[in-house]
Amino acid sequence: MKLTIAAAALLALSSAAHAQNATEQVKKIDIGAGKMTVDHGPIKSLDMGPMSMVFRVANPEMLKQVKPGDRIIFDAERVNGAITITKMRKAK
Repeated sequence: MKLTIAAAALLALSSAAHAQNATEQVKKIDIGAGKMTVDHGPIKSLDMGPMSMVFRVANPEMLKQVKPGDRIIFDAERVNGAITITKMRKAK
């Protein structure tokens, strides 16, 4: 399927409105609840200022990849009304 330039631009804007790639620090991990606390800077796509916040994670296995103090790069989106880390990796 070919996308027109306008359709491709709209798709890119739509994706940007839902995800934010950020580099931040893990403060706490709660494997049982499937959540982590992260100190983060502004996340414009989610209209959020800098703060320490608890995020859900899309996959609980993500929590086993990091520990408090690690810096991460992540994408966050609103999933079923909850702000959720959908992709994550350790920052170098």
